[in-house]
Amino acid sequence: MPARTDIPLPPRYRDVRHLAHGGMGEIFRATDEDLGREVAVKVLAERYAEDENLRRRFKREALAAARLSGNNNIVTIFDVAEHDGRPMIVMEYLSGGSLEQKIHGAGDPARVLDWIEQAAAALDAAHAAGIVHRDVKPGNLLLDGRNQLKVADFGIASAAGMDSFTQTGTILGTAGYLSPEQAKGERATAASDRYALAVVAWELLTGRRPFASDTPTAEAAAHVNAPVPSAHAANPALPKAYDAIFERALAKDPAARYPNAAEFAGELRRALHDDAADTGWIEPVPPTAATRVAPVPAARPGAPSWLLPVLGLLLLVGAGALIAVLATRGGNDPKAQAPPTVVHTVTAQGVTVRQTVTTPAAPPPASSPAATTTAPTTTAATSSSGSGASLNNAGYAKMQSGDFAGALPLLEQAVQKLNGTGSLDEAYADYNLAYTRLKLGQCTDVMSLLDQSQSIQGHRSEIDSLRHDAKKACK
Repeated sequence: MPARTDIPLPPRYRDVRHLAHGGMGEIFRATDEDLGREVAVKVLAERYAEDENLRRRFKREALAAARLSGNNNIVTIFDVAEHDGRPMIVMEYLSGGSLEQKIHGAGDPARVLDWIEQAAAALDAAHAAGIVHRDVKPGNLLLDGRNQLKVADFGIASAAGMDSFTQTGTILGTAGYLSPEQAKGERATAASDRYALAVVAWELLTGRRPFASDTPTAEAAAHVNAPVPSAHAANPALPKAYDAIFERALAKDPAARYPNAAEFAGELRRALHDDAADTGWIEPVPPTAATRVAPVPAARPGAPSWLLPVLGLLLLVGAGALIAVLATRGGNDPKAQAPPTVVHTVTAQGVTVRQTVTTPAAPPPASSPAATTTAPTTTAATSSSGSGASLNNAGYAKMQSGDFAGALPLLEQAVQKLNGTGSLDEAYADYNLAYTRLKLGQCTDVMSLLDQSQSIQGHRSEIDSLRHDAKKACK
């Protein structure tokens, strides 16, 4: 393909590659010689640039959106400029593509919820600053090289007059993600962004949009009039509780929706965890490591065919009870909270096992990190074998028994192996290592470990508490 000779960028941009045509213009990837780095450049389409009022509005909205650039989940804007009468926005280039490229059937719920939580944090931050996105869709949710999500194009739809169902009777914007109020030609609000995020979540979890229709006009009308479809029916692997969550998140009345995006994302996460408990699947208990379950013994020859799964169920709930006993014995901190008690009901082969189990809570705040521990101090083997997750589990077991010296090398290896994965295991390992170091009177990288843990799993009170203790102990 011959090189383009009509690239609308200043000479300082080298190695220019055309990435995409947007509804408003074109997007290029280039090397910015002034910044010394790769960037993405969005150039306003010529037909829009001819309108001087719109051009000024575009730049004003882009400059407002640039105020959000310090947020970890929002694309950083480096420059808002104009070249040959066409406004342009220079922003960071993200190599992971967009969520639009990730939609190939129903996605893994755990990974999808990570993305939705990150998008929710970005939208809530923007709304707190008085900025509404107006065009939340998978194509505007970008991924970096570590699969972490960042939201792009804040305020751009509004700048181009694309935030409603207006003008020539055609839908400007993306009909599949329009809130009912936008589809009716009303002004978009923060509640409209939250509605669009719920549509994105529904699509990523089921593999299709909730109101998908043959034409954009029909799809926009469905947002206004059609009842919210069942996510569980579209993907039976999802919890039934998701239907009520999406019923609220996709409410026709903006006032009936969740008051912030984080609450919506949190409800999805809690429902997934609750559903996992009901089916005998034990998720990690944030911010600690995953519970380890004892292996199921082989059935004796001649044993009934239903005996093996029932034995497995009994061992599953028994393991939870054993961990609860260990948790109550570990540590002597008078501030430690009583671990929560939950009921697990597991059914297989017509046999139901119902067991009340006390699950381990997160480690208590390190109220006296410099104090020496009287717990066993035998140093654990420092072999680098095993996955990062298994090393984290082994280190956490040492923590629960009070052997922080033994936990330290295991957790250090876990953090090293999990670094950059962006997984919940990485978040838990970061927290556990920070906690262990503080208990041993060490301050090395404690704050940065907590920051990294929070950047992955979001805001948690346990991280706030440990950060508070670290600030006092590590002055």
